[in-house]
Amino acid sequence: MLELDKIHCGDNCDLLGQLPRECIDLVVTSPPYDDLRTYGGHSWDFFGVAWQLKRVLKPGGVIVWVVADATKDGSETGSSMEQALHFKRLGLNLHDTMVWQKTPLPMNHNRYEQVWEYMFVLCDGTPKVFNGKREACRNFGRGFPGGSTRQGGNDAREHNTQNAVKEDKLRGNVWVADTGYMRATKDAIAYEHPAIFPDSIAGDHIATWSNPGDLVLDPFSGSGTTAKAAKELGRRFLGLEINPEYCAIAERRIAQQVLELEAV
Repeated sequence: MLELDKIHCGDNCDLLGQLPRECIDLVVTSPPYDDLRTYGGHSWDFFGVAWQLKRVLKPGGVIVWVVADATKDGSETGSSMEQALHFKRLGLNLHDTMVWQKTPLPMNHNRYEQVWEYMFVLCDGTPKVFNGKREACRNFGRGFPGGSTRQGGNDAREHNTQNAVKEDKLRGNVWVADTGYMRATKDAIAYEHPAIFPDSIAGDHIATWSNPGDLVLDPFSGSGTTAKAAKELGRRFLGLEINPEYCAIAERRIAQQVLELEAV
């Protein structure tokens, strides 16, 4: 078993192979996709990682897989959905197809700006945890007319009672988070990585699909955003990263967080 609450540097398939079966409560990750960035020139084995993640995931555990498609030769690759369908073939349920809406970089081409990425929520069975994030209702306290109901036989009676809008509601499955400089995170160290993951996306998924004390894994740890968010929320964590430079960035961010907590 790998040491917990640590970033481990090495090939993620090899490191995942050192974990026992059904030991992970939640995976929150954003893998390199479609050669959009080089990530230090390292390659990775999707099929090997997918199989290992299925093996180490607990029953009721969740994988949040954040990906997008590149456009090559005038066509989107479609690899994101292919990956989701492969997870289904391995026996996981596609619990939800969520969307991360972000601020795009201005580009000049013959299609509308790409402003979102998939957030596939995959589960071994039914999620054992769902701490749904809620948001304020815009029309809180305002009334709206009730509809008609049929009560006995063929009699229809109109009900004009006023029903008050509740204070809050369950959030939708489109989440907004910026990726611009000092917007995705206030931690300047993170921007030494070429493709940072927003703190709010990682943190909100961890809060939703796990409880304090649960073990959260990121097999593509990068700048360590998932690990940092897990620590802040009282979860155990494991970060796997093949690039030594990115491991160093993640370790500095996590150490910085410890110092901040001790100083309070």
